[in-house]
Amino acid sequence: MTSRIRHLALRWVVSAALLLSAFGVAGAATLTIVNNDGVGEGFNDPTVVAPVGGNPGTTLGQQRLNIFSEAAGIWGTILPSSVTILVRAQFNPQACSATSATLGSAGPVTIHANFVGAILPNYWYYQALGNRLFGADLNAAQPDINATFNSNIDAGCFGPGFTWYYGYDGLEPPTGIELLPVVLHEMGHGLGFSTQTSGTSGNYNGGLPTIFDHYLYDDTNGLHWDQMTPAQRIASAINSGHLTWDGPNGVLGAQAYLGPRPVLKVNSPGAIAGTYVVQTASFGPALTLAGLNGNVVLADDGIAPINDGCEPFVNAGAIAGNIAILDRGLCTFVIKAQQAQAAGAIGLIVVNNVAAGLPGMGGTDPSITIPCVGISQADGNAIKAQLGGGVNVTLQLDPTLKAGMTNAGLPLMYAPNPFASGSSVSHWDTSMEPNALMEPSNTPSVHNTVDLTVNVFQDIGWFGFPTATTLARFDAEARTDGILVRWQFTDPAGVATLTLERSSDADGVYGGIPAEIGAESGMTTALDTSAEPGITYFYRLRITDRSGDVQTIGLASAQRPVSIGATALLAVPHPNPTSAGATVSFRLGQPEYVRLSVVDATGRTVRSLREGMMTAGDYNQSWDGRGERSGDVPAGVYFVRLQTSKGISTQRLAVMR
Repeated sequence: MTSRIRHLALRWVVSAALLLSAFGVAGAATLTIVNNDGVGEGFNDPTVVAPVGGNPGTTLGQQRLNIFSEAAGIWGTILPSSVTILVRAQFNPQACSATSATLGSAGPVTIHANFVGAILPNYWYYQALGNRLFGADLNAAQPDINATFNSNIDAGCFGPGFTWYYGYDGLEPPTGIELLPVVLHEMGHGLGFSTQTSGTSGNYNGGLPTIFDHYLYDDTNGLHWDQMTPAQRIASAINSGHLTWDGPNGVLGAQAYLGPRPVLKVNSPGAIAGTYVVQTASFGPALTLAGLNGNVVLADDGIAPINDGCEPFVNAGAIAGNIAILDRGLCTFVIKAQQAQAAGAIGLIVVNNVAAGLPGMGGTDPSITIPCVGISQADGNAIKAQLGGGVNVTLQLDPTLKAGMTNAGLPLMYAPNPFASGSSVSHWDTSMEPNALMEPSNTPSVHNTVDLTVNVFQDIGWFGFPTATTLARFDAEARTDGILVRWQFTDPAGVATLTLERSSDADGVYGGIPAEIGAESGMTTALDTSAEPGITYFYRLRITDRSGDVQTIGLASAQRPVSIGATALLAVPHPNPTSAGATVSFRLGQPEYVRLSVVDATGRTVRSLREGMMTAGDYNQSWDGRGERSGDVPAGVYFVRLQTSKGISTQRLAVMR
């Protein structure tokens, strides 16, 4: 499969590892990298370089090998396999321009079906996964994964100074493209995160679907890809917002991982009032729970097409103090945002210029200070049609919906129209927030974690046969009286005993908790009234099945809202987790003397953000991720603390480096 990365929305793409030795840990997978480069090139490039970001290599080739070693070690500690995974990799020139590039590509060398240990008959399994299930190498004459990476990046094909960044620390410079997450991403493809089914012809490769296809579900026709005709798969591959993943582990992982969905709420007129899905930009400030309210005005730049915002606005007087709306096309999203900001707009809405999907909204410009979102063509045209009578909207985060999931709670796959060869279907949708490793474009917030990929690998068989008893649903909902946890089993008769467990750390120590058991729409519910406001709790189930086997299943999280005397409210910082600071939103119901600070897990103040008398209203305060007298704070768990006359409220914030 080929993964393409559009620069400036850039974020990943390149496969597997290229080590000259094996890397792994006891009881986990071993990844061995087969160096396929020639003398003096790629991994054998003798160019002298200085160590960078923890990478001790002193030649360009050695730094590349070190990055692949790091990626191999990450995957090796996660995946269970008794069969060594061989990755053949090389650096070669690939497509690259000032605006887009193929960072790399990877896929299985061979695929296999109907072997002993296959979970389902008549499905293709990628070689590394098939080997894991079979317990031996199904094709010892070939490596498991083949991966190619773009050597043109270091030649500056993106522009002056743009090169691969070979550090381990995630601190890529403005002109650097971090290689580590790209390697992790492409390894994910080679290990099983992709389809072998053509999105343009709808036909199966070799006449069989992959196990990945088994969980691709289109909520428009209610069918999985392995149930569709070729024509239906062609339509599904461009059915943005409706092609989903419904494997139970992928669904549960997404529910726990993803944050509130960015939305555009039309407050008036009543004819179009409601909540609309939007795509946030990779530049400008993040949306908040409190939101940005304003009237919408159509931009006019005076040069046909006059509503694309590619030149200075001739109606800047009408735009000033309002939210500008304009059309996609002819210039970059950054230029449109620059023109809107220069005209005095407080926010920007970009209407897509194709019938399906949302604008990608990629690009970088740290000088942009207004929130920018993209909206579908149909929704944008509906708003523009009502502008004559005035349209008032709020751009905000909706805590009741998840970014990158359908309203029914299924994570979205990437299915743009027109079909994007090498990217469509085999990636998560770009609307996910926080960003996920297997999105199609390179995004700076992803560094050295594989997030939801592991959940998908659970579904397709990497961690063994699915248990007889699985969860059809497991989620947690924050309420004022506690946190309501809901679950439903596919086979409830298989459960002998059950304990609801809770932790304040997803990877920490869990313990059973007392809860009020109830029922709701065929689901079992438990109300955790002991949950303290302002703390994020993670929940799972420990069950014993009828055969006596004990297992822990499910993962969901929620945070009971904090209200200080009904006069102050502190929202969850965003983004969270973060690698480069965050925005803190809070609301004061009356004038208050406020102390807003960031503290560490011991309660020590790391940074004072605000202190003094403030009037009632909604506020956004930024934190740059730095300490009071030092540079960037180290990775870890921190707390934003809001103190008023009514008490102290805290919100958890994870910092990743």
